[in-house]
Amino acid sequence: MTARRALAALALLLLTACSTGPSLEDRGRVTAPPGDSHHLTVGSAGFTESDLLAQLYAQLLDQAGYKTSILTVANRELYEPALESGQIDVVPEYAATFADWLNAKTHGADAKPVGSPDLDTTMKALRALATPRGLTVLPPGRAVDQNAFAVSASYARRHHLKTLSDLGASGLKVRLAAGDECVQRPYCEPGLKKVYGIDVTGVDPKGVGTTQAKRAVQDGRDQLVLTTTTDATLGQFGLVILADDKHLQNADYVVPVVNRSRAGSTGVATALGRLNDVLTTADLARMNEQVDSWRRLPADVARAYLRDKGLPKQP
Repeated sequence: MTARRALAALALLLLTACSTGPSLEDRGRVTAPPGDSHHLTVGSAGFTESDLLAQLYAQLLDQAGYKTSILTVANRELYEPALESGQIDVVPEYAATFADWLNAKTHGADAKPVGSPDLDTTMKALRALATPRGLTVLPPGRAVDQNAFAVSASYARRHHLKTLSDLGASGLKVRLAAGDECVQRPYCEPGLKKVYGIDVTGVDPKGVGTTQAKRAVQDGRDQLVLTTTTDATLGQFGLVILADDKHLQNADYVVPVVNRSRAGSTGVATALGRLNDVLTTADLARMNEQVDSWRRLPADVARAYLRDKGLPKQP
């Protein structure tokens, strides 16, 4: 199915769901029993890591006896309602980000964020928001895709930097390559100043983890870049991440979210739970690199990963 046809089909399904499906208030009063549909649609948000996770989920479910298909919808505003209505059955999500998104959807855009650096607190808030919507949040594993800050390896060696606390204690003035929203986001410039005492002299609005941003740090025009913990290309630019040792960033652990009435069974949970025993942040970064730098297909990378980890039979 092409992306255009998939989006058109999804839009039609969403219109149907909105006109005939139960209201959120109804779902909040009556929680459907866990379902176990034979055919499951796995959603992807359309970027490399989401494509990889969707492939891992689909292949594990295939091995467990389900029939799966993957639908790419690069917009949470579309795929989350489709997940509620059962047009999508499973999606890979990020705990703190999804909790804050559902919180804003439920309580308004100005609602106080509920995601936090503490995973247990974040998961409790996320499940409280997801359950009334007919969604089940399965246990997170070890893999986490958080915001991270990197410097050039030579800069880190010269100033003996391993952590963001080290950078704050150094008294160095740094220019930060990031998105323009960084000047207001608590996890970004304000947090670096408040939590770590880092002297950020300005934000260079080159985006989050973009090639331009990383080159600016590589060349010394900026000293710090906002990226993510699963950025697979940092080594190509001679960059290293400084550890977030005071936990400024929220707990964005990878979590499967399922439609309870279609995919809330122990069979689905068991199949997807196999990934929790093996998948790490470093694994995700390496797989991202294979797709982005080596031009391998996400399906092939996922299949090889599961095989290498000794997970159940491969097709």
